[in-house]
Amino acid sequence: MRSKEPSPMPDNQTTKRKLSHIQTTLHQDVQSHVPTGFDDVRLIHKALPEVDRGEIDLSTDLFGHKLRAPLVIESMTGGTPLAAKINRTLAKVAEKLGIAMGVGSQRAAIEDQSLARTYRVAREAAPSIPLFANLGCPQIARDDALDRAKRAIDMIGATGLFIHLNALQESVQFEGETDFHGIVKKIGELASALSVPVLVKETGAGISMETARALEQVGVKGINVSGLGGTSWAGVEYYRARAKRYGLQMELGTTFWDWGTPTVPSIVEVANSTNLKVFASGGVRNGLHIAKAIALGAHYGGLALPMLKSASSGENAAVERLTVVIEELRNAMFLTGSRSIDELRRAPLVITGATHQWLTQRGFDPAKYATRSNKSS
Repeated sequence: MRSKEPSPMPDNQTTKRKLSHIQTTLHQDVQSHVPTGFDDVRLIHKALPEVDRGEIDLSTDLFGHKLRAPLVIESMTGGTPLAAKINRTLAKVAEKLGIAMGVGSQRAAIEDQSLARTYRVAREAAPSIPLFANLGCPQIARDDALDRAKRAIDMIGATGLFIHLNALQESVQFEGETDFHGIVKKIGELASALSVPVLVKETGAGISMETARALEQVGVKGINVSGLGGTSWAGVEYYRARAKRYGLQMELGTTFWDWGTPTVPSIVEVANSTNLKVFASGGVRNGLHIAKAIALGAHYGGLALPMLKSASSGENAAVERLTVVIEELRNAMFLTGSRSIDELRRAPLVITGATHQWLTQRGFDPAKYATRSNKSS
C-alpha cells in the first residue's frame, strides 16, 4: 500500500497530484525530444547597431500594466505547502523585477478552501504586478464555471484568467478528465461575463491558427502558445503511471511524449492569424529565445521549468536566473539595433530547417521576415 505524503494539509487527491507534478518535473527527465524551433531562427546581426545599449527600453504594456521587461513567470503550481513556498518566492522575484506571473491551476483551492493560501501568497508577496488566475478546461465545463472563475480571480486579486488547455495531459493521466465537448462556447461565456480579460494557455502541445481564430472569435484576449519543445506533460504522466505500474498510461505517455506543434511554428501561426496578445512559452530557456519569439510576433516570453528549478534554490537564485535572461534579451536587442520592444518586433530574421518547412506547408511565407526593417520611419 502506498504511503501517504507527509503534509499538514487534507488528504486531497488534487493536492497529492500537484505535489507529484512538482516532484516529477524537478527530478525526472521530462524534456520533449522534439526541438522548439528556436535553433531554426537567426536574427540578423547589425555590425553597426547605432544604438546605446544602456538606453535600450525593455518596458512594455500588459492590459494597462507596465512591465519593466516582456516576461511572465509561467503558471505552474499551488495546492501544497511546497507550492505555497514556490509561489511566494516567484512572486517576490516578479515584484522585484517588475514582470508578470501566473499561478497554477486553482482547482485544489476551489475544492478545498483551506488551500487558497497556497495561491494567495503570490498576491501578498507581489501587490503591484499583473497576476493571472488559472483554471483548466474540465473545471470550466461544469455548470458552476462562472462561480469557480470568479472565486479563482478573487482569491488572488487577479489581473486576468488563464484557462489552460491540457487535452493531451488529460488523455494520458490515469485520473484524466477528457470531456472537452462545448469548451469553446464555455470559454466565450466566461469572456463575456467576467470583468477581467480571459486568456488561454496550452500546456506543452502548442496552438494552431485554427484554434487561435476560434478563440479570438469568442472573446479571448490573449494566447499563451506553450508549444512542444519544453516539458512534456505526457512524459510527466508517464512517470506518474510508472510509479503506480499503470501499463496503459505508461504506453500512452511514451507514444504521445512528443505530440504537438513546436513553439516557434505555434508563435507564427497565432501571431499571423489573430490580433491577440501572444505569450511565447514551451522550451523558452534564455533571453535570446525571448528575443526571437518577439521578432516572430509574440508580445511576451514565459519561463516555467527554469524558474521552478531556480526557485527551489531560493529567491536570490531565481532573481539571478531572470536577471541573466533580461540581459540576454537586452544584448539581442543591441545586436539587432532595436531600441525598444516595438522595434524588436520588426527586426529582420531568417527561418531555416524543419521550421521553414512546417510554415511553408501551413501556408506562411517565412521569407517575409528576412527583408523587413526595424528602423524608425
